[in-house]
Amino acid sequence: MEIFISLFQQVLFVAAVLIFGALLTDRIKFISSNIQMGKPLDRNDKKGERFRTMLLFAFGQKKMFDRPFVGVMHFVIYSGFLIINIEILEIILDGILGTHRLFAPLIGGLYPMLIGFFELLALGVLLTCVVFLLRRNSHLIPRFWTKEMKGFPVLDANLILIFEIILMLFLFTMNATDSILQTRGQDSKFIADHYQHGGRFLVSQLFIPLYKGLSTYQLFYLERFAWWFHILGIMGFGIYVTYSKHLHVALAFPNTYFSNLEPKGKFENMPVVTAEVKSMLGIADSAPAVENSGTIGRFGAKDVEDLSWKNLMEAYSCTECGRCTSACPANITGKLLSPRKIMMDTRDRMEEKGNNIREHGKDYQDGKSLYGDYVSKEELFACTTCNACAEACPVNINPLDIIVQLRQYVAMEESGTPAQWNSMFANIENNAAPWAFSPSDRFNWADELNK
Repeated sequence: MEIFISLFQQVLFVAAVLIFGALLTDRIKFISSNIQMGKPLDRNDKKGERFRTMLLFAFGQKKMFDRPFVGVMHFVIYSGFLIINIEILEIILDGILGTHRLFAPLIGGLYPMLIGFFELLALGVLLTCVVFLLRRNSHLIPRFWTKEMKGFPVLDANLILIFEIILMLFLFTMNATDSILQTRGQDSKFIADHYQHGGRFLVSQLFIPLYKGLSTYQLFYLERFAWWFHILGIMGFGIYVTYSKHLHVALAFPNTYFSNLEPKGKFENMPVVTAEVKSMLGIADSAPAVENSGTIGRFGAKDVEDLSWKNLMEAYSCTECGRCTSACPANITGKLLSPRKIMMDTRDRMEEKGNNIREHGKDYQDGKSLYGDYVSKEELFACTTCNACAEACPVNINPLDIIVQLRQYVAMEESGTPAQWNSMFANIENNAAPWAFSPSDRFNWADELNK
C-alpha cells in the first residue's frame, strides 16, 4: 500500500511541477510583454555602479534601514524566506525520484544542523509575519489605509502574511512528524526504509509532543499532507506573487540595477523640443531627434505605451509600502496626489491593456488611457517635483518621472495647464525668465544698492 502511494506521489508531483512551470512561464511572458510596451531606454552604461546599486538597495535593503526596527524585521522575513527555500531543491528531487531526505545520508551529521538553521530562519519568518500582520491591521499607520489601499491591496498584504505563517507551521509539522517516524521503523518495512535517520531538528522538536500519541499510519499521512502542502504552497506562492505587490521580491533586483544614476533633480529634455529650440537658435545638431517616419510622436505620455519600459518595470516593482506617499508634501497637505497611486494605476492600466491585446490583438483600442481614466489632472498638477517620493522608495522607483511625462502631455498636447503657469511659460519664452520684464532690465534692482 505504501509503495503504491509512493509511486502515485511521484506521478502526481511531476504533473504538479509541469503545471506550475507552464503557469509561471505564461505569466512571466505576459509581464515581460507588458513591460516591452514601453518606449526604448538605454540603461546599459556604468555596469559596475549599477551592480553596486543593486546589492545595496535590493539585496542589502539600504533604504529599509532608515527605519531600523522595520528594516531588521523586513530583512528577517525576506532573507529567511529566500534561504529556507533552498530546501526546495531537496523536496523537488525527493518528489521526482521517490526518495525521502535525499541529502541526509550524503552530508551525515551536518544535515540536522543545516535543517536546524533553516528552522531558526523559519521561526524568525513566522514571528515577523505575526508582528507585521498585527501592525498592518492596527490602523496605527495611516499610509496603510489611504484611499488607493482599500479592497484588494489590503487583502493581498494580509493573504501573503497569513499564507507565510501557515507555510512555516506546516514546515515544522513535516519535520516533527518525520522525526517521530524515524523511531517507528519496527511498525513497517516501508517506514524503516523510507524514513531514514535524519535526527531531531532544532525548532520542530518542540512540536513532537503534539503528535507523539498518533499511530504510525496517522503520522505517515500527516507528514505526507504537510510535505505536499508545503511544496504546493510554495508553488502556489510563486504564481500568486506575479499577480501581487510581492512581485517586488523578484523585480527589485533588475529594477535597482537599471536605476537612473543621474542626480534626482536632473530632468531629461524632450529630443523633439530640444531639436526645435536648437534650430530656432541656429545651433547645429548632428544627432537626429526624431526618426524619419513622416510623423512626429506624441509630446509627453497619455497612456502606458508612451512611457519607457523602465517606467513600466517600476510599476510592477512597486511594493505598495506607501513611503513615497507619506513623504509627499502635496499629499501631506491634503492634496489628491499619491505617488503610490500613480504607480498602482500604471500597473493596473498596463495589465488591462495587456489583457486586451491577448484577447483582441495589438491594434485593439478600448477608448481608455492612463491619463484621464486612471490619473486625473488634479493629481498631476498637485506635484511639486521635489523628488521626495523617489528619495523615499526602497527599490529606487521614481513616480515623478511618470508624473512629469503625463504633465508634458497635458501642457503640450492639450494646452491644459493652469492660467498662472501659462503666464510663466510666456515670460520664459519672451524674456528667458519667469518674470514679466525684459532681460535687459534684469539687474536694475542692483542699481539701487549703489545709491
